[in-house]
Amino acid sequence: MKIFVYHTPELVPTQSLPDCAVVIDVLRATSTIATALHNGAAGIRAFADLEELQQTAASFALGTCLKAGERGGKGVPGFEMGNSPFEYTPERVTGKRILMSTTNGTRALQAVQKTTVVITAAFINLGVVRNFLKQEEFQTVWLVGSGWEGSYSLEDTGCAGAVAWELGEPGNDETVAACALYGQWQGDLLGLLKQASHGQRLLGLGCLEDLKYCADAGRLNVLPRQNDEGYLVGTYL
Repeated sequence: MKIFVYHTPELVPTQSLPDCAVVIDVLRATSTIATALHNGAAGIRAFADLEELQQTAASFALGTCLKAGERGGKGVPGFEMGNSPFEYTPERVTGKRILMSTTNGTRALQAVQKTTVVITAAFINLGVVRNFLKQEEFQTVWLVGSGWEGSYSLEDTGCAGAVAWELGEPGNDETVAACALYGQWQGDLLGLLKQASHGQRLLGLGCLEDLKYCADAGRLNVLPRQNDEGYLVGTYL
């Protein structure tokens, strides 16, 4: 297995695709996606564009889908959900299709959506991601960070490093750097999230509990995986 880490979706190669793409947005899209599926959501579809999401939502029967939107760490007015994992309780999401658009994570999902196997990773489902990648033995794996509006994010690279660290496979220079970052912070993931610029942004919005939740490595065993319809659905190993 050869691992390639890309810090943002803008850095993903356009002339080729891997055997498996792993999208990472620790704060908070991929943490929220894992939580929603763990709590019973039927599926989650990512949209980079809010207008396209609205048009798709209009095609659903009343009460069968939820619109989830976030920009700049805050919920989008008129949408039922934002991007905090605490909003996605079983009472709200069980059996529902969720149409989601966030500042960064959903752009990363759309960048690799044509890959045969697409999964999402966060610290909270690190163990099941590791088990899946070891079990499948893909030749090439891309770990794609979502970044922040096109720029590097500390927390996504740290999580990419955690995945690569767990696999112990060779990778590009970015993989080596990501592993070094994770090696430094693996004993204090909450501290890493607090140091990150988006972590500080969320702290300014009063989201300390979100950071604590997103730093709780391995708390969920759900693997979000894209199906043929373009939805992420929950699978378990």
